[in-house]
Amino acid sequence: MQLSLSVRIAEEFMSKENASMPLCELTSLASRCGYEALCMRASQVGVHSDPEQVTGAAACIAESGLEVSMITGDFDTVYNNDNGPSALSNISPYLELAQQLGARRIRVALKKESDIANAQLAADEAAKRNIELVHQCHTLSLFETVDGIERTLKSIDRPNFGLVYEPANLEICNQDYGLSTLERLSKWIFNVYLQNQILKPTGSVTLPTRCNGDVSFDLISIHTSGGVNYDNVFSGLKSIGYEGPVTVHQSAQPGETPEESAKGTADFLRRLIN
Repeated sequence: MQLSLSVRIAEEFMSKENASMPLCELTSLASRCGYEALCMRASQVGVHSDPEQVTGAAACIAESGLEVSMITGDFDTVYNNDNGPSALSNISPYLELAQQLGARRIRVALKKESDIANAQLAADEAAKRNIELVHQCHTLSLFETVDGIERTLKSIDRPNFGLVYEPANLEICNQDYGLSTLERLSKWIFNVYLQNQILKPTGSVTLPTRCNGDVSFDLISIHTSGGVNYDNVFSGLKSIGYEGPVTVHQSAQPGETPEESAKGTADFLRRLIN
């Protein structure tokens, strides 16, 4: 498995547009903490960025020796809002950005059944460039429930369109995230996102879902016990033979610097991977 750090480590949970550190500083941090790749988001560089920014980002990443495990090229996809699926209607700029950054995967969004046809066309265009499109397990999308994920991926029916398996979002939607789900979805799992939480009615964060109403929780570090059962997650990933990226996908928690969070999580995950 490839240990990947999302640039979300330098974002706030509810404010995802502004980066708190320059990209070259972040690549240096990721390298020091033992990561092999970065997961790029629009807070650092996206389809809105001017050519000089993209060229500079590519040079910074190349100099660090890191790969780019995936890109999320705009803020609508990041926020999973009603405009999130618009990238599927104009995928070319995202493909160009992915190629410039050396990324094999692009995260996209589907909100309704009518988005499936555009997903198929976008995947066909991406296949010509050997690029995969992926959708995260996510609330308020066609990828909330295991049944919905499987049904949608079967409907899209493209070998280069897959899933970002994300146990915390599955837990929010009251879905099993263990071995049975991993086995069921294994052929579509192209990336893994990890973030952590403790579900509680008085939690500081509340998210709406289609399938489970409003769900409240407290955010905790991935390497903090009491949340997602990562022993079971990694046992399941090994059982299905998963060897792709494992991406730390959350910002630093209060009381932690980004480097403290990134290093503590990397140390924790390396023990589980090995």
